[in-house]
Formats: sequence, C-alpha cells, structure tokens
Amino acid sequence: MSEFLKACSFALFLYYTATNVIYFALLCEAILVAIRHRRLVDTVGHERLRHSSSTPPISILVPAHNEEKTIVEAVGSLLRLNYPEIEVIVVNDGSTDHTLAKLQTHFDLAETDFVHVSEIPTSPVRAVYMSVKDRRLLVIDKESCGRKADAMNAALNAASAPFVCAVDADAILEKDALLRIMAPALTDTGGIVATGGIIRALNGSVIEDGEIKSVRLPRGTLEALQVLEYLRSFLIGRQGWAGWNMLLIISGAFGVFRRDLCQRMGGFRTSAIGEDFDLIVRMHRYLRDRKQKYRICFVPDPVCWTEVPSTLKSLSSQRARWQNGLAEVLWLNRGMLLNPRYGRIGLIAIPYQWLFELLAPVIEVSGWALMLIAAVSGLLSNAFFVSFFVLGYLMGVFISIASVLMEEMAYHRYNAWRDLIRLVALCFLEYFPYRPMNTLWRLKGLWFSVTGQNAWQPMERVGFQPAPPSGD
Repeated sequence: MSEFLKACSFALFLYYTATNVIYFALLCEAILVAIRHRRLVDTVGHERLRHSSSTPPISILVPAHNEEKTIVEAVGSLLRLNYPEIEVIVVNDGSTDHTLAKLQTHFDLAETDFVHVSEIPTSPVRAVYMSVKDRRLLVIDKESCGRKADAMNAALNAASAPFVCAVDADAILEKDALLRIMAPALTDTGGIVATGGIIRALNGSVIEDGEIKSVRLPRGTLEALQVLEYLRSFLIGRQGWAGWNMLLIISGAFGVFRRDLCQRMGGFRTSAIGEDFDLIVRMHRYLRDRKQKYRICFVPDPVCWTEVPSTLKSLSSQRARWQNGLAEVLWLNRGMLLNPRYGRIGLIAIPYQWLFELLAPVIEVSGWALMLIAAVSGLLSNAFFVSFFVLGYLMGVFISIASVLMEEMAYHRYNAWRDLIRLVALCFLEYFPYRPMNTLWRLKGLWFSVTGQNAWQPMERVGFQPAPPSGD
C-alpha cells in the first residue's frame, strides 16, 4: 500500500509538471503568433478591407431564447458594425418572455412571405419577420427543441452570405470586430474554413446604446477571476494551439465559418451540448477524411464582449455543462484518438483533450486524496509535499501573470492602473481556491455525462447594466 501511494503521488507530480510544460510551450507559441498577427494587422489595413469590393458578405446568426434583457442592445450593436455587407438573422427560439415583442417594437418588424427552406431539419418555423427600419435584419420565430444548435441551423438555412458568424444574443462586438476576424481569411492561401475571436467579460463596463464606452474590470471577485481565466484560455491556450494548426474549439459566442462547408456537414449537430466544440472537431474529421488542405485559426484582437456568470450557482452550471459537452464530443469522435489518419489532430490535440481536459478532474481529485493520505501516513516527506504544491502554485501564477502582461502589452483594453494591479493580484487567487472549485464543477459535469443528464441549462442573465463612473 505504501508503495502504491508513493507511486500515485509521483505520478500526480509528473502529471502537473507535464501540464505546466505544455502551457509554457503554448505561451511561447502564443507570443510568436501575437507578433506575426501584429505584422499582419499593420500590413492589411482594416480601412482598405472595409472599402474593398473583394471583402465577402457575412450573415450573422443570433440564437435567442428568453433574452429580453439584452436582445435590443445586442442586435443594435450588430447592425452598427463597420463591415461592407452584412445580414443579421435572429432566431427567436421559443422564448416565453418578451424577446420577440421587444424586437418587434424597437426594429418595427413586419411579417414577410420569405420562404424558409429547411435544408437542414429544424423544429417548425412559425413566422419570418423583416425590419422595416433596417432590411438587413431578419427575425425567425420558431418552436424550440431545447437546443441552441437547432436555432443555429434555422439561421443557417436562411443565410445567404458565403461566411456565417455565430454570435450570442447577450454579446456585443466591437465595431471593427468583423474586419479584424476576417483579415486572415482574405490574406491567407491555406484555405481558412473557420476563425474565432477573443471573448471578454463585459460585467462592470460602461455600456451605452449597445456599445462599450469604457472598459472596467468587474467589481465582483468571481467575475474578475473569470476575466483572468478568459485571458489565459484565449491569449495563451487558443492562440498557441492555433499557431500549431491544432485548434479544436471556436467559441459559439463569436466565430466565423464557411457556410457551404457547414451545410455540407449537415449544420450544427442538434443533440450536441457543446455545439461549438462539436462543430470544429467534426470539421477536422470531415476535411481530413477527404484529404483537403485547410486551416482553422484564431485572431486575438477582434473582441466580443459578453456577460459572464455572477453567482456560484450559474458558474457551476456553466462549467459542468462545458465538461459534459466535452465528454460527449470526445466520446463520439473516439475513433480519432491516436489515429494517424488524422495527423497532428489525432496524435496530439485529441489525446491532450482526453488526458489534460476530460480526465483532469478525476486525476486531480484522486491525486489530492491519495497524496493527502500519503502525507498524513508519513509516507511522503514534508519537504516533497510542500514543494509539490508550492512549485505547482507558482507555475500557475506565472502563467496567469504572463496572460495579463500579454493583454497589457499587445491589446491594452484595461486602461485603469488599479484594474491591472487587481488583475495581477487575482493571479494569486486563481490557482487556489478558484481552480479546486472549478475542478469539482467539472467533475459534476462528468457525472452528468455518465448518468445521461444532458439537459441544456441556459445561464441566468442580469442584463447590460451600465456601471456608474468611477472617477478614473
């Protein structure tokens, strides 16, 4: 028994070491990608793209279920984007609140005889409306099947542009976000089929008429910790994986995809819990099965601002759902695991997701318990026990601080010094106690997956609440 406990403790030490080494490698790659992207931005010129006849039209797809608190501001911000040609397709997915009524009142919707062809099967469409004020706005009213993917497919069926952009109904895009996210697709010859932008928390920021007027760090510690988490996840994680051409997820809150490819694949899988992760993994599989050349990339500076959970209950539910969705997608695509047919995706990216994302909660919780037993039993020296946690803690803090520094040096969205100081201070709280809580929420998500509890639970919205001036 003593040898078993020692072996488990050593294995956990190796596991955490490998996790930190991988994230350090991602950090190095992310820095190189950020430098290359800055050169691209300086070369392309977004104003030229905005006035160029070669810039392709985009259909913006907005699924909305009970979004009365944010829908008017969100749609208004989309219609004001700096982009040559867009259409905004909002799907009222069986809302039981005043989502549709608010859209009708604010945008003067009129029912049309638009023929909604269900090329991809969806729940029944009840009516299609067009805005009298702005004919670029189309609103589809449909019955809900309880899945966001079904609403996305209804919007995809109505889309006419060669590219579609998925945006959440509680999100606000910066005015030039579409120009920035499309820049790689217009300059790259490697066949970009999808590209994602960064998601940031709008909680606490000043919002007027659907536009971010002043970026502020949320006052609540829980929301602020999520800001830090998002910075690390996007600026280091996704930017690094994209640099290696192994990106497996583009956030459903803000991503651009080739419409023809989505339709050939049958659209978003309706039963999927994590429809964004599912779509990208299916894209990799579909294109590699056909030996087609392609790229899926991430662009770090087109920003989508969205509301993040402000209560432990909402955050716990969100993270459990994410882990549940991860388990579902990896299991359905288990044939890709360590399969040379899928190249670096099957041999590196998918195994990483299994070992360091899907199984991480089980490994970590089991490891904590076994190591604690070993320490209490005197089988581990106090020096090893303390060194293990101190080194892991310091490495985690280092990665988080690095993400804050990348944000400040490259993108500089938080202008107040006290916000930056607070972000750095939160780096020392993220690894403990926030990470252990997150691990337990993800463990709950795995339990939901094993027991078949796959109901989709929407997050409770607070709505866009303008923050009072702070005197900065």
